[in-house]
Amino acid sequence: MVKDGDPNYSDDNDEEENFSEDGDWGDWEAAEKDDDDGFESDFVCLFCDSRFVSSDSLFDHCRLSHGFDFHGARKALKLDFYASFKLINYIRSQVAENKCWSWGALGKCQLEAKDVNFPWDEEKYLKPFLQEDSLLYSFADDEEEEDEEEALDREDLIEDLRKLGDLSIVDDEAIGESSVSNNGKCKDVSLISNSDDGKQSCADGLVVVNGKGKEPSVCDGRLVGRNIRKVNENYFGSYSSFGIHREMISDKVRTEAYRDALLKNPSLMSGSVVMDVGCGTGILSLFAAKAGASRVVAVEASEKMAKVATKIAKDNKVFNDKEHNGVLEVANSMVEELEKSIKIQPHSVDVLVSEWMGYCLLYESMLTSVLYARDRWLKPGGAILPDTATMFVAGFGKGATSLPFWEDVYGFDMSSIGKEILEDTARIPIVDVVEERDLVTQPALLQSFDLATMKPDEVDFTATATLEPTESETEARLCHGVVLWFDTGFTDRFCKETPTVLSTSPYTPPTHWAQTVLTFQEPISVAPATVLSGDDRQGAIGTKECPASSIQLRVSVARASEHRSIDVSLETTGVSSKGQKLRWPVQIFNL
Repeated sequence: MVKDGDPNYSDDNDEEENFSEDGDWGDWEAAEKDDDDGFESDFVCLFCDSRFVSSDSLFDHCRLSHGFDFHGARKALKLDFYASFKLINYIRSQVAENKCWSWGALGKCQLEAKDVNFPWDEEKYLKPFLQEDSLLYSFADDEEEEDEEEALDREDLIEDLRKLGDLSIVDDEAIGESSVSNNGKCKDVSLISNSDDGKQSCADGLVVVNGKGKEPSVCDGRLVGRNIRKVNENYFGSYSSFGIHREMISDKVRTEAYRDALLKNPSLMSGSVVMDVGCGTGILSLFAAKAGASRVVAVEASEKMAKVATKIAKDNKVFNDKEHNGVLEVANSMVEELEKSIKIQPHSVDVLVSEWMGYCLLYESMLTSVLYARDRWLKPGGAILPDTATMFVAGFGKGATSLPFWEDVYGFDMSSIGKEILEDTARIPIVDVVEERDLVTQPALLQSFDLATMKPDEVDFTATATLEPTESETEARLCHGVVLWFDTGFTDRFCKETPTVLSTSPYTPPTHWAQTVLTFQEPISVAPATVLSGDDRQGAIGTKECPASSIQLRVSVARASEHRSIDVSLETTGVSSKGQKLRWPVQIFNL
């Protein structure tokens, strides 16, 4: 049953269909909700405390009692799904501050103005103002589905999420370097101001945001810089714990993949200048020194771990000083500020190695630092290890959730707890080990990165994938969500003698990265097309009565407003064996 509204149902031509016999899906769904949940008024008015059984009745009330025509405003202002989502949260926030607030004057101003930024454009309005706001997931239910070519394109969605993204360094010291590109134009979105004549300007030490016809809003860039520095301090400080390093070094899949890449490729390593970004204990740098590198620069931003790596290098007689005469030197620095710590010429490194991967591959946003090091220090044609990274996705079943545990606790049924936990996980990504037996679909490629050539802004991406039920299944199974994992490759492009792969897949031994689990708001019943062929099934796609033969995904990953975090947007569409489709509301996760 669709709990959060009635997503449009369409055939191959995207013509809207309806499964209920009397042609009224809304009444059928409302009745189902009443039977299952006991709720009769889930929808709270935008302007008062009145409650309604449907979004349509709520919007009728807003139009007649409060003079606000939601659908009319959407059409007149040409608001897409995300802008409308923000508008609802914006109105709720304004009414919460001032009970007398009304749409009237603001709506007239927005309709008359041209080329303006709406006051609800701020990304904070992507976060629901009410904790459980049914309206956010049903206001667009009665619209016809857009054709595929008219759906939000990659740039629109990425731009929407990127505004939440890592605004990089904008403090006074870094503005000259980070905010202005070689041609003198601003490149950091937080430092761009559109003047009335359409030109862009940079504020010295300030973050300026404005649009035509609006007063500029200004905040001190030093505050943003301090926030980023604080996050960096906490991030690098967290790696001062020896427990974390023991966990990583004990991860044999991880450590042995790097060991083999460094020790078993002599044509790459012998006599090379090597840079290790984020060296930690220095284990990778030690491998590089052992492999015959002529110089190893170990870069570590944590002051404590830089001292530890130095002591370990000395203990192993590979440190570069008068006493030890080794090849390894440790720089206590962020790689972006390396020249302040040691003498090193640009484009002088033969091999750049780093264990930069985070949960869901991109959590911690360390890849941007590695790419900076590549562009600044690596020789043309130099090697980067690993040189590829690939993200995969698959659907998981009940066995990967907490439901089985709570269904039988010493003979007692505690499944209500499991269901509540499952509802919570539909809003929060979970990092956990998922076993192969708990997958209910075949894996699909989500995104590939060529680390030798990719651009830094390609860290943010939108990709599509289609999940097919496992062919071994002979009956429908519930898909409770998707699991993400990654492989990194040390390919024969650079590792000619011994290429290797580091995999965090459910099909291989588990690693400390585990997998990242994104739970659907409601499970989707799936079955192979071969099982469904010839059936004339009736009912909503994804239900037991009409399982989906495939699940289409649209996933966006972007750096979040909190430095070193990422946002993941998940769009899910069930496809029947006859090509009919049912879409569920967009889910946004923060990791």
